[in-house]
Amino acid sequence: MAPAYDTTLGLYIGGTWRTGEGRDTHAVLNPATGETLGHLPLATVADLDEALVAADRGFKAWRTTAPDARAAILQKTAVLLRERADRIARIATTEQGKILAEAKGEIAFAAALLDFHAGEALRVYGRVLPRPAGTRSLVLHQPVGPVAAFCAWNFPVMNVVRKLAPALAAGCSIVIKPSEETAGSAVEVLRCFQDAGLPGDVAQCVFGVPDMVSRQLLASPVTRKLSFTGSVPVGKHLAALAAETMMKTTMELGGHGPVLVFDDCDLEKTLDTLVAHKFRNAGQVCVAPTRFHVQEGIYDAFATGFAARTRAMAVGDGMDAASQMGPMANPRRPDAIAGLVEDALSAGARLLAGGERRAAGNGFFYQPTVLADVPLTARAMNDEPFGPVALLRPFATVDDAIEQANRLPFGLAAYCFTENGRRQNLLGDAIEAGMIAINGVRLSFPDSPFGGMKDSGHGSEDGPEGVQAHLTTKTVHMF
Repeated sequence: MAPAYDTTLGLYIGGTWRTGEGRDTHAVLNPATGETLGHLPLATVADLDEALVAADRGFKAWRTTAPDARAAILQKTAVLLRERADRIARIATTEQGKILAEAKGEIAFAAALLDFHAGEALRVYGRVLPRPAGTRSLVLHQPVGPVAAFCAWNFPVMNVVRKLAPALAAGCSIVIKPSEETAGSAVEVLRCFQDAGLPGDVAQCVFGVPDMVSRQLLASPVTRKLSFTGSVPVGKHLAALAAETMMKTTMELGGHGPVLVFDDCDLEKTLDTLVAHKFRNAGQVCVAPTRFHVQEGIYDAFATGFAARTRAMAVGDGMDAASQMGPMANPRRPDAIAGLVEDALSAGARLLAGGERRAAGNGFFYQPTVLADVPLTARAMNDEPFGPVALLRPFATVDDAIEQANRLPFGLAAYCFTENGRRQNLLGDAIEAGMIAINGVRLSFPDSPFGGMKDSGHGSEDGPEGVQAHLTTKTVHMF
């Protein structure tokens, strides 16, 4: 059997791979064991400047490349990603921790994103305005320019593709900085693009000290768009840097997903759906269901059923087929979750399941946890947990539920479970979130926009809106 972590870590600048000579390095860890998998070279200021020069050069050529040629490269990349899925999934699981089945599903979705954006490359339309004979007014949509993109570590393949695909479809070049903690997955994605024929100047992949990299890329006049996925505080910091040059921004920031469960739902089906989704990727998902507001009449039954299902989950190495939840991605996360749980319990919450680290050698494991009757003053009810913690509270009326759903400054994802059609329409209108799922949990589709509102950011990824975010509008009047 091939080794689980089978990749050479490096920087990709101007069409060549750079290794660690003369550069500081970052240790990439296996979160299931704590062992070091490899050492990642970190970009210097000179590397970043070279990447910017390449991106500027690449944009001038790529923007004039025929849309069908751009589409063909995206389609070929999707083919290669599917062909290499088993190997790349093992790399992703080994460095990020999620169970292997989830890693394979992530790669399948990333390939679907590439296919969709290949089609969108052919659908960048403008329009002709009605004018007197002999004159014309044209509205054109053109690529905005080189993009600086920053990725989170929780979906190490999909997040990288989600940045690259719309930028390339629109005709932009890109300098992408994936997470240093999941570098191997990003490297393999870039190799798929390289082998599909993407010119080396069009996409650069760099790693480094985040603050230095972001300041260097965003201060450059070359960079015309920022695309960021990550936490709210970092997102606000980067948006402030981007404002200095008035560049276009897409900010996909944190969430604190409310779940409204009404007494007319199919309770058993709802529980089966929500428990599996809550602990997907150990809860390290920006759209994870987190605050479970349950109508009083079914609250006790919901809490009992949720806790029983949670206690039955098998936690272990993501490479083990028996595991239903893997470790957290880095050593910081179990400590952060433990602090939130301890705070909630001290505020009066009841522990129904979990609430402790799992003894598993040096891995970064935390048991899937259910807390009931969590006071609104608990930190976990106000700060995004980003981990395997479900927070339960009862509500009485629809108005109460909507008030709780909208209480926080986050507005990324929300979930509602009710069989009442009139109520479904009301909730869809009243809840302040960029994405709402009713009687289901899936929010990501290649053809639908993905993004939030309020502190959860602005702009959309995926769908036609994702490509539109990489275009600028120009009007040409001819007299």
